[in-house]
Amino acid sequence: MGTPMGAHRLLFGFHAVTVRLKTAPESVLEIHVDASRRDARMRQFVDRAREAGVKLVDSDDATLHQLCGTHRHQGVVARVEKTYQARTLVEVLDGIEGSALLLLLDGVTDPHNLGACLRVADGAGVHAVIAPKDHAVAINATVAKVASGAAETVPYLMVTNLARTIAEIKQHGIRVVGTAEDAADTLYEAPLTGPLALVLGAEGKGMRQLTRKSCDALLRIPMAGAVESLNVSVAAGVCLFEARRQRGG
Repeated sequence: MGTPMGAHRLLFGFHAVTVRLKTAPESVLEIHVDASRRDARMRQFVDRAREAGVKLVDSDDATLHQLCGTHRHQGVVARVEKTYQARTLVEVLDGIEGSALLLLLDGVTDPHNLGACLRVADGAGVHAVIAPKDHAVAINATVAKVASGAAETVPYLMVTNLARTIAEIKQHGIRVVGTAEDAADTLYEAPLTGPLALVLGAEGKGMRQLTRKSCDALLRIPMAGAVESLNVSVAAGVCLFEARRQRGG
């Protein structure tokens, strides 16, 4: 995902554009493709775009780079209409069917980590990812590329006060569970069914103290090796898919 253009924006890379073609083909205005690429992956992608009735524009690497600001476009840059996503916690919670599953990130400022977290969240069926405005990275081109389309499917809410948001989440009957290396109980000893919000801090630093105190419970991922912590996106995957397992897949 790249530069906003009024009501339009840019997506680039096979995964991000393919997800948009799959979920909202009518929102794809045109796709610029590298005319020099004739490999099977590009041919398959072009066939999918043509089946969706999307306008294709032959371009070269220099033009694609100029459009999206990076050479990591894989030969595919799409101009798309912005799709609607829930922008507030109330909107998210009102739209949930079944038990809520939320992911809160406290202090994740690396766009690669956020992109990976969004991808994991999409795979685990998370209803929204929430982060504080002053301790987080916003959605940008790198985040969207790493997320492989998940930045388009998972609402990402940036809130003014994370502790206040946690209090609001609790008022909706959602249990808030944080992760901490020094927690007494492990992830696999705790019930993760029912409405749940998982809170992860940045690698190394962990959650801020106020965030930690706001949680209903703290859990740790048992570590058997020499390293003390996992990358936040890996930790998110471990926690979310354990919750998904306990919920019956």
